[in-house]
Amino acid sequence: MVRDGRAVLISTMNDVPGYRVTTVLGEVFGLTVRSRNAFSQTGAGFKSMFGGELKGMTKNLQTSREEVIQRMVTEAEGRGANAVIAMRFDTSELGSAWSEICAYGTACVIEPVK
Repeated sequence: MVRDGRAVLISTMNDVPGYRVTTVLGEVFGLTVRSRNAFSQTGAGFKSMFGGELKGMTKNLQTSREEVIQRMVTEAEGRGANAVIAMRFDTSELGSAWSEICAYGTACVIEPVK
């Protein structure tokens, strides 16, 4: 992800081929909690009876994931990282109307292997 001319590499791998980790800065998170739109819930209920993609919910999840990645990167940059490795997503239901979406990984400084 590139912001302000600086790049933060995000990898789901535990290492990055061609690079070595020089500093581990710790775990970083990006988090959001979303409420469900009552009309979307009703529409999703009807759609689930007949099958098919729930486009409104898919769009909401995609937007939420982009948001939590951005928050995670902001935290990593604040610690001086140029990479986040072992990045994962986690989602959970909070009651019947809310969902929590979290991105997390290990902030670190990497440099090319010479």
